[in-house]
Amino acid sequence: MADRNPHYRIDPLDLRLFAAVAEAGTITAGARGVHLSLAAASARLKALEHAVGVLLMQRAKTGVTLTDAGRTLLRHAGRLQRDMEALHAGMAAHAHGVRATVRLLGNTAAISEHLPPLLGPFLTAHPQIDIELRELDSQDVLFAMRQERAELGIVADYVTTTGLTTRTFREDGLVAVLPAALAPGRPRVIAFAELLARPFVGLPADAGLSRFLQARALQQGRGLHHRVQVPGFDALLRLVADGVGVAVVPAMTARRLADSRVRVRPLSDAWATRQLLVCFSSAEALSPGAAALLDALVVQ
Repeated sequence: MADRNPHYRIDPLDLRLFAAVAEAGTITAGARGVHLSLAAASARLKALEHAVGVLLMQRAKTGVTLTDAGRTLLRHAGRLQRDMEALHAGMAAHAHGVRATVRLLGNTAAISEHLPPLLGPFLTAHPQIDIELRELDSQDVLFAMRQERAELGIVADYVTTTGLTTRTFREDGLVAVLPAALAPGRPRVIAFAELLARPFVGLPADAGLSRFLQARALQQGRGLHHRVQVPGFDALLRLVADGVGVAVVPAMTARRLADSRVRVRPLSDAWATRQLLVCFSSAEALSPGAAALLDALVVQ
């Protein structure tokens, strides 16, 4: 790699592109994520490497792999992106009389079931705070947290949270839901592997729960065959009740939505019994708004 160019100043778009490529694993997908052509993205990445004077990624036909220098830049890129997002959000917030925005990431169960009844009272009690909420699977929440792209994240306890501080949020079991005709007789525990021979009804492919279940299926040497994927749990449970397929959902969702046409069965798999954790870098690093939200989430 040639000596770094002392006159070059890193463009924030280059950092966004670099982070997108690192997350997607290919330059093509990363370029698409920031709305650049492949040629333009490749040129920008080469200029970025020339600017810092070191190779940032190993390129291969199967994708890219970050070097040690690339991983270091990724950590800084995440912090800078978060600062820029906070700057824009803060300016917009002040324009609307709001003094703070807290970014909160969470998995499907947290976003769809556990947070809605908590956020209303919190936002009503704190009119000076806005919340930017985004759903990711637990692994991606951790990835974003370690890039410092959010102050708070909610993950299932099957992931390794080393380097982050955690607090217990909620119990969160997963259960199978089946059409009543497929589950006659007395209730029994069922293994996830038993479901894989049947068609599924699911959430969209990019939903955190969908990605999690697909990974569990692949561990069994199978894929999930979805008859249909729908935006929310209400439609999902209606389709299960109609006999379209089976599904795996949070236990809280099943209690809320299942009717007499649906049978709810506990899963025997260890990963189906889990806790949700709130994670953050450290209590000292939290903004006042994030600290207030953390208190509202864990003190019940």
